[in-house]
Order: sequence, then structure tokens, then C-alpha cells
Amino acid sequence: MADDAANLLPHERPAPPRADLVIAIFCFVFGTAAASLAYRMPTYTNQGGEIYTAPGLVPGLYGAVLVLLGIWLGVRAIRQGALKSREPPAPSARIDLRLALAAGLCLVFVVGLLGRLPFWLAAAMFVATFTIIFEWQPAQGWRVRLRRALEAVLLGLATGISVTLVFERLFYVRLP
Repeated sequence: MADDAANLLPHERPAPPRADLVIAIFCFVFGTAAASLAYRMPTYTNQGGEIYTAPGLVPGLYGAVLVLLGIWLGVRAIRQGALKSREPPAPSARIDLRLALAAGLCLVFVVGLLGRLPFWLAAAMFVATFTIIFEWQPAQGWRVRLRRALEAVLLGLATGISVTLVFERLFYVRLP
């Protein structure tokens, strides 16, 4: 197992247990807050609405899933020694760059694309761009890169269209 980790690229190596524990705590707190706020949203059942069309249903489910995954990740991190005292690992500049890039792409999606383009197109562009950037391998030939870019565009289109259809047809939520 240790030999396998040594052969991985820096961005493919698993996070240290302490980092997993911090992420687990964040997921638990954020998920609890989301589920709690979603529970407080109106259900409109007094106006004849169905419970599955309540605006808090999906955020509540997401919050509950985040809580469960946070607990699971936290237990796993503790089992792997997250609470044992050791020196913190040196931060990786590559991981910081990737995190900043991901945050920047999300900001462009929310501030630059949503509301200016149809949702399905904005989501398709975001997913395709995100996939192309984070799947880029310097050693790949141009044919592999082209195939992966085309796959990313198809994935983006499928995601944008399916998310739009699910929210508008199943949950009756009009997307921007």
C-alpha cells in the first residue's frame, strides 16, 4: 500500500488523516446548518402543495448527506490516526493552486454565467471547463487531449440538460 502511494502523482495522493478530520468537521457543521435551515422552510402543504415540491426538500437532503459523509470521513480519519500528535505536514503549493483554481471557476459560474445564460448552458460550460482543466495531463498526446476534451463537453451538456430537466420537471423549480 505504501509503495502504491509513492507511485502516485502529488495531486493523487490521499490527504493526511488530520486534513480529512478538518474536512469532516466542516461537512458536519455545514450539513447540519443546511438541513436545519431547510427544515424551517415552508412546505406549502396548507395550500395544497405536495411534500416533494417543498423548496427545502433538496437542500435538506443534501445537508443530511453531508452530515452522514462528514461522520463517515471523521471516523475514518480518527481510525487512521488523525488525533495522534505529530508535526503538521508542509502545505503543498500545487494543492493550494488547484483549490484556488476550483474556487475561481465556481465564482465565475455563479457571478459570471448564472442569470446571463440559460442554466443548462451555464452548467454545461462550467462542468466541461472544470473537467478539462482538472483532467489535463502534461504528458498526454494531442489525440488523447482532444478525446478527453470532447468527453468533457459531452459530460457538460449531459449534466446541464439533465439537471435542468430534473429540477424543472420533477421538482418544479424554475432555474435562472
